[in-house]
Amino acid sequence: MGEEEILIGEQPRRSLAAPLIFFIVVAFQFVSIYLHQLKKKGSKSAAEIQLRAEIKQLLKDASALSQPSTFAQAAKLRRLAAAKEKELANYKEAHDKEMKRSSDSYPKILFISKVVMYFVLICWFWRTPVAEISQQLVQPFGRFLSWRAGGRLNNNVMVGIIPWLILSTRVSKFVCRLIKY
Repeated sequence: MGEEEILIGEQPRRSLAAPLIFFIVVAFQFVSIYLHQLKKKGSKSAAEIQLRAEIKQLLKDASALSQPSTFAQAAKLRRLAAAKEKELANYKEAHDKEMKRSSDSYPKILFISKVVMYFVLICWFWRTPVAEISQQLVQPFGRFLSWRAGGRLNNNVMVGIIPWLILSTRVSKFVCRLIKY
């Protein structure tokens, strides 16, 4: 009776381990993609938007002045627009440098935390099966999936932590690409 209680107590951990590990891997994947998109996209400040609007308005006013008598005024507006474009380029360059310095640390922190989490999971589930899958379902890949997990039990393949992490990572990348996050 005591042995049955231990087995019953151990069973929920095994049944919840695979989905929990999968959700941890998916969460890391979503955060990684979010940070990549945030870095790629950048943010437009109010000053940048205002400068763009001023440049557009100056060029519009300069193109409206197409008479020979207003040529000097149109040239002055074009020069002013060119100066504003230079100002915008300088502002954007300074802003991009600042964003790069501040956003470079986040992917590094994410990578380090992912490595630490994977290491903790590997140490925790080393030589312990993460999941059981029917042998017929994984016929040619059973030996690979059961690596370091104990092989087969009752026509089920015991899935090890390293193959499960590899599989979870590939599936999470596919899911992220599928929903275009």
